[in-house]
Amino acid sequence: MTDRALFVVRAGALTTVQDLGRPGYAHLGVPRSGALDASTAALVNRLVGNPSGAAVLESTLNGCALRPRCPVTVAVGGAPCPVTVDGRPVAWGAPVQVPGGALLNIGTALSGVRGYVAFSGGVAVEPVLGSRSTDLLSGLGPPPLTDGAVLPLGQVIGGHARVDVVPQPAPPAELVLRVTVGPRDDWFTPAALRAFTTSTYRVSSASNRIGLRTEGPALERAFSGELPSEGMVLGAVQVPPDGRPVVFLADHPTTGGYPVIAVVRTADLRAAAQAAPGTPVRFVPVRRG
Repeated sequence: MTDRALFVVRAGALTTVQDLGRPGYAHLGVPRSGALDASTAALVNRLVGNPSGAAVLESTLNGCALRPRCPVTVAVGGAPCPVTVDGRPVAWGAPVQVPGGALLNIGTALSGVRGYVAFSGGVAVEPVLGSRSTDLLSGLGPPPLTDGAVLPLGQVIGGHARVDVVPQPAPPAELVLRVTVGPRDDWFTPAALRAFTTSTYRVSSASNRIGLRTEGPALERAFSGELPSEGMVLGAVQVPPDGRPVVFLADHPTTGGYPVIAVVRTADLRAAAQAAPGTPVRFVPVRRG
């Protein structure tokens, strides 16, 4: 019987297993988690013949290297990067046949931040609360990849897509985030609200899967005091004591005590996943509804 598994040769800066996440458990204090760039994760799954919810690998900046123990169809998407099999260049953004025992190397991102690697059959680690996603905040799911780890692969249920290459959005040169202002905008001065919606911030190198941190004008509160802990949603823009907005991403906490000045439209969070440190950020207010 074929050994359907992957051997991790090089884990990279941060590579995790991700699927569509585990929504519906916020009342238990469990974040949603899942792929930050969910549309790209679904795309690479389609390219190898998987359902959109199959588990993939999410790499960060410098990719990873893997040696499948069986023949497997692979697709790499997200942040553009060089991809090789046993040192030979192969296509990015298209299904590639990788022989068993060959070395698949996903190189350093040429732009953007996160790459997504799908394997025919999906990564078949044990699910927790219905998801195979790694959650860096709560520790649920499999740990981040380490050199020498072995990951099981599921059984192939369909053929790969018959395409040469598919279009994918480029990582943003400027991150424009549409926001609905509130619910705690009254905690900030009128000048702070103007600065929030008219200033250009930049993505901080301290950003991670929990939140996209920004550098730029500090937002002044209208009054001091403590806000009781309250529920946080995906895309909430929380303002900690340093006054710089933080956009909550997939591994965000379910509650928080700092005021939320606005909430980012879910459709814009995909671009946030690929915004490299230093990328300009603008918050553009839109009407509710």
